[in-house]
Amino acid sequence: MKNDHQTCIHCGEDCGPVPIIWNAKPFCCQGCQTVYQLLNDNKMDQYYSIQKAPGIKLKTDQIPSDEKFAYLDLEEIRNGLLDFSDSGVSKIRFFIPAIHCASCIWLLENLHTLHPGVIQSSVNFPKKEVSITFRDDEITLRQLVELLASIHYVPEISQQSMEKPEKGKTNKTLLIKIGIAGFSFLNAMLYHFPQYLPGSESLEVEFRIIFGWLSFLLSLPVLFYCASDYFLSAWKSLRKKIISIDLPIALGLITLFVQSSIELIVDQGIGYFDSLTGLVFFLLIGKWYQSITYEALTFERNYKSYFPVAVTKVTSEGNTTIALNELKAGDRILVRNQELIPTDATIEKGNASIDYSFVTGESIPVAKKPGDFVFAGGRQTGSAIELLVQKEVEQSYLTQLWNQDNKKADDGTPISGIMDKVSQYFTIVIITVALSAAIYWNFADASKALFAFTSVLIIACPCALALTIPFTFGTTMRQFGRKGFYLKNTAVIEKLYRIKTVVFDKTGTITHAQSSKIEFRGEKLTGEQIRLIKSLVFHSTHPLSKAIYESIKEPIIDEVADFQEIPSMGITGKVKGTKINIGSQYFVTGDQSSDKELKTQVWVFIENKTLGYFQFENNYREGLAETIASLQTSYELHLISGDNESERQNLLPLFHDHARLNFNQSPTDKLNYIKNLQRNREDALMIGDGLNDAGALNESKVGLVIADNIYNFTPACDAILQAEKFASLHRFIQFTKTSMRIVWLSFLISFLYNIVGISFAVQGNLSPIIAAILMPLSSVTVVAFATFSVNFMTKKKQL
Repeated sequence: MKNDHQTCIHCGEDCGPVPIIWNAKPFCCQGCQTVYQLLNDNKMDQYYSIQKAPGIKLKTDQIPSDEKFAYLDLEEIRNGLLDFSDSGVSKIRFFIPAIHCASCIWLLENLHTLHPGVIQSSVNFPKKEVSITFRDDEITLRQLVELLASIHYVPEISQQSMEKPEKGKTNKTLLIKIGIAGFSFLNAMLYHFPQYLPGSESLEVEFRIIFGWLSFLLSLPVLFYCASDYFLSAWKSLRKKIISIDLPIALGLITLFVQSSIELIVDQGIGYFDSLTGLVFFLLIGKWYQSITYEALTFERNYKSYFPVAVTKVTSEGNTTIALNELKAGDRILVRNQELIPTDATIEKGNASIDYSFVTGESIPVAKKPGDFVFAGGRQTGSAIELLVQKEVEQSYLTQLWNQDNKKADDGTPISGIMDKVSQYFTIVIITVALSAAIYWNFADASKALFAFTSVLIIACPCALALTIPFTFGTTMRQFGRKGFYLKNTAVIEKLYRIKTVVFDKTGTITHAQSSKIEFRGEKLTGEQIRLIKSLVFHSTHPLSKAIYESIKEPIIDEVADFQEIPSMGITGKVKGTKINIGSQYFVTGDQSSDKELKTQVWVFIENKTLGYFQFENNYREGLAETIASLQTSYELHLISGDNESERQNLLPLFHDHARLNFNQSPTDKLNYIKNLQRNREDALMIGDGLNDAGALNESKVGLVIADNIYNFTPACDAILQAEKFASLHRFIQFTKTSMRIVWLSFLISFLYNIVGISFAVQGNLSPIIAAILMPLSSVTVVAFATFSVNFMTKKKQL
């Protein structure tokens, strides 16, 4: 029995005449069998169900020896590679060239199944990067790399590759290929030019032969070097039994080269080497154009999407709020309870309890004292601390942290799903059309068969379709950002387009606590009691706490011990040994009776005695009535608030439905309320302040935070809206419908282009070189249309 045609279950390679058999399955080498057995033992055989033979076979020089990664045990190398390391948890990014398919992503994002020391891992497929968070006491950096190598995903480790994995090298290589193809194309045109002139038949045979062979020589580096990526991509895909969009291009190039070579050898002409070299040249120009446009989009998203994070800078004149990008090394900043640490710093004043769950996924707070180093991305839990900034803010790092949250990864976007299905069948249809045209013209007019076949393969490219969504949504995202509405990523636009329900929080969302009229009712406060109150509320970021702080003019603030902030309840702590509780009536007095007073109240307890309460005259945000009226025409509106029912009668005329106004809601109640809406397929937009409603924001289809003064940066949210832009909220949401219409129009333009182009190509009236010029032009057209349309409509809609 012959085994010549058996392929490896793991990698798809030919197993040869003597395959390794394990569990009745063939493998090409011991390495593939070991990986298969490892995944099988850990019940991870889903890896093979996502895509057939998805694994990578290691070359001999890639197989790690016992000491290959020993250098990773050195402390200085380890510290240089890690992005984060604190309290036994570390985080690192690896560039892994072998990442190539959905199975790779699935396996690398399930590393925790292979080793309990891995907390979380996520893949950035376009960059071929995997970000891994792990516990140092369970798996070392060396063991982590050895684990990756054991499943054939060997990372490229160098400081340079960790910072910019292959980006500059890729761009440089592409430019070299364009240069070679351009040189060959121009010279081949000169050699072929006499053939297109009247009287070319009078050209001496020797010159024609010489020009032909010179063109042949010029085509060799173009075909085998400049166009190599198309052949490699098509070949690898075919080995995996996948038909990629590069296959038609590879077939067209091979057909042109073979036909031209045959004509030259049998002396029937000098072929179409000018078309071949020109085709590759223009294909590479199109590829370069797409790469720089994608980079421009990525650059702006990573470095210019300045979501509203501000910091409190401590100066000799007092505290002042500054923009995050103005922060410099050496500045002193104040970080209150639940505020994000924006950059690497050392603690100057106060004891910190840092929650690094935003960075690592681990929510256990880490205790820090003055002089200790803290990493960007941590969140202070407790009293306010002063930090000395060690380096300028890396906005891109904060953006990356915000985007790494994959809580809604299962929320498929239907438009992207349609594109995935289209791409699966696109190439098969195009190859069928090209073959049909070639067969027809081979009998009708053989001179047109080659051009018809090649032109159809080249001109019909789904690149324009693929560019439609990222450029339409990317431009929309940038326009929103310039107007004060900051989105986590472009997928949020389509989710906003599909929402059916809008849910509002009250305090700090539809009310503006800082501009409210505040009055204290109860015992007359002494100067010492006022100082104690101001000292405690100084450490809280809740809108009512900040409003009380701003209303008290006494400048002196004392140290606070044992500070705690309990969501939807209040704050507590000791100031100069005196116990203070400030918050809801139930939190301070234990009284659960309903409050008949139609005002918001914050009660005060000092040293075993309830002194009274601060009463707020709620001030609604400007444009609230107009915003709600506009949203009600398209969406079902709800309100869920942790406050009492004091504002029900004021809000009822706006919301028009008594049942949709919900008060006295704890954070758990808010979360369950959103879950019920989602369970009923009422895709919800939750709008809050990010303090007591993080769970609800996280559960909703889209979570939106209203940002006031010192802006709250909330990982649970999908979008942040500057408070002064609240009146424009309905216009932002409605504009997502405009963006979707632009997407569909762009799809239509792309389909029409393909239909018209193919109709000319099948008639044999379109040369391959013209097809190669028109193909990138379709991408230019779609990108230009999407960008111009979004920019034009934002002005027309007056966002």
